[in-house]
Amino acid sequence: MFKGFDIKYPEYEVLTPHTKLSYNLRSLNVQEEEKLKGSLLSPIKINEHLNKCLFDAMTVRPPTIPDYDTFLKNTTLKDRDAILYGLYHITYEDIRNYDVICGSCNKEYSVTVKASATFNFNAYPGDDVLTKEVSVPLPVSKGVTVIIKQPTLFDEMHALSTLGVAVGTNMDILTETLIISRFQQDPESGSTVVYSERDDVMDAYMSLPAKDKREIYKQYKQEFGQYGVSLKMLSSCSHCGNRETIDIDLVSNFFRMVHVY
Repeated sequence: MFKGFDIKYPEYEVLTPHTKLSYNLRSLNVQEEEKLKGSLLSPIKINEHLNKCLFDAMTVRPPTIPDYDTFLKNTTLKDRDAILYGLYHITYEDIRNYDVICGSCNKEYSVTVKASATFNFNAYPGDDVLTKEVSVPLPVSKGVTVIIKQPTLFDEMHALSTLGVAVGTNMDILTETLIISRFQQDPESGSTVVYSERDDVMDAYMSLPAKDKREIYKQYKQEFGQYGVSLKMLSSCSHCGNRETIDIDLVSNFFRMVHVY
């Protein structure tokens, strides 16, 4: 009977850009890869399995993160990107056969590069990212203010588990509106109307003029979105020689590596 190997898994230390916490992660094993393959059924399962996989791969966590629920409530979506990068780096190291559409000739070609060669890190400058809210008066919908925030993994899982299972739910809109805490409407007379339930937030968002949507994301990027990790590389088209900087989608590439290699 197999009794297991005495394996020292390789480890990698990660610093999160929003909460600025340090984690050590070990590489995935084959069993964990197989479990992740089974999550490619729905957005809910993908996020649930990914979050649990990241937590289980941690060999060292901050004292302030004693358990999984605390991890969900104190880790932003941008933090998860950094932790996922650490897991990817220690498990696969290379980004292999990543498909790129040339911006000049529109033909597709593949690139392979070390993940560490593409890594960029921009830390959030404050210490209040989990509690900070920003009011955004809408330019077209006069009297309406959007309160934005940086969503956590808990916010995402709660939204997916309550609305993601409903028939007809627009998953793109559900994801987009995670940054919205609530809408407030201040009429000329009467009391302020607040829409904070997630389905109300989605309905309100869908009713906005396009210019209002752009203002929300402009303010989000300025206050939260510019801080995090990104994977960028300079690539050269094998068809026409055009050179351009491309952004690598780490999440999709991670699951591609899990599924293919």
